[in-house]
Amino acid sequence: MIYTAMSQMIGNTPILEIKLNGTEWSLLLKIEKFNPGMSMKDRMARQMIFDSLASGKLTRDGVIVESSSGNTATGIAYIASELGIRFIAVVDHHAAKDKIDTIRAYGGEIHMIQGDYSDDEVATVERESTAAALAKKIPGAIFFDQSNNFSNPKGYSTSLAHEILNDLGTDINELVACVGTGGSITGCGRELKKEIPDLKIIGVEPKGSTVFGFPGGPYFQSGTGVPPGDKIGVIYDPALIDEGIIVDDRKAFTTCIYLAREHGLLVGGSAGGAIYEAVKRCTQNPGSGKTLCLVCDGGEKYLSTVFNDEWINEKNLFCEETFSLLQKTLCKPYSASTVKINDFNQELKACT
Repeated sequence: MIYTAMSQMIGNTPILEIKLNGTEWSLLLKIEKFNPGMSMKDRMARQMIFDSLASGKLTRDGVIVESSSGNTATGIAYIASELGIRFIAVVDHHAAKDKIDTIRAYGGEIHMIQGDYSDDEVATVERESTAAALAKKIPGAIFFDQSNNFSNPKGYSTSLAHEILNDLGTDINELVACVGTGGSITGCGRELKKEIPDLKIIGVEPKGSTVFGFPGGPYFQSGTGVPPGDKIGVIYDPALIDEGIIVDDRKAFTTCIYLAREHGLLVGGSAGGAIYEAVKRCTQNPGSGKTLCLVCDGGEKYLSTVFNDEWINEKNLFCEETFSLLQKTLCKPYSASTVKINDFNQELKACT
């Protein structure tokens, strides 16, 4: 197809199957980094912008203000650039430098939260209150407030869920996804359950997040969970969630490192947590079935942290036991158990 705008390319992202040893369960990864902004948040950003324009709350000469750890702001930034709309991203120190640089590259303005925060402390409350205050001060500005904006889950129910059904039909047993604002798991999960009533939906948050009632604390995973002192927004529907799981930073980041080094796949830190839980469930579930994991973003924006050995070792965030377990459990793409040598040679010829 030939497109006339980058935002038209959002969606239709691929699904990757990874074979596992010792189980008849299939692990399927919906790779959302193939959206133009390299995350699933593009879907939500587009929906919020166009719904706001359609309602008249936002005009082309208006201003968008949003609190973000980076991915939502990236999606808004490039779509706003297409429309000629000014955008101000309110971020904190938890936003990776690569994300901030990307937002600026699209013409977005950065408002950095100041304060005495530790490296693993998320300043979500301060970000959101600052964004709301900025929007009130600036004529024609609108604060999107993604955690309480019903265009957020709509961005996933109208696109992501239907892509999954088109690609896989109703042959899915479990959906595993991160919970941040709750928009993607709510929007996608609700729509999927209309066609797959028995679908189990598993929410994953960082250890230290408070969505599922576990003790709060600091964490490094970016753009996911709800830190102590904050609360999840009204768009999240807890009734859809069959089970809520926490995954600590070490397991999440080690999963990211393993996938990069053994499978050529770069995923973001919180996506690593969701994939870790999906792998665990596949190995523990009886019989056969399919677990689909939403891989929310790519690892290209975390090269200075998750994929920086010096940073990982300094923070003690690598877990040798997790890496070894993944090596034993996940089959290599071209291992003898999953592909014949003739198939491999044929694929090499096709590549050359």
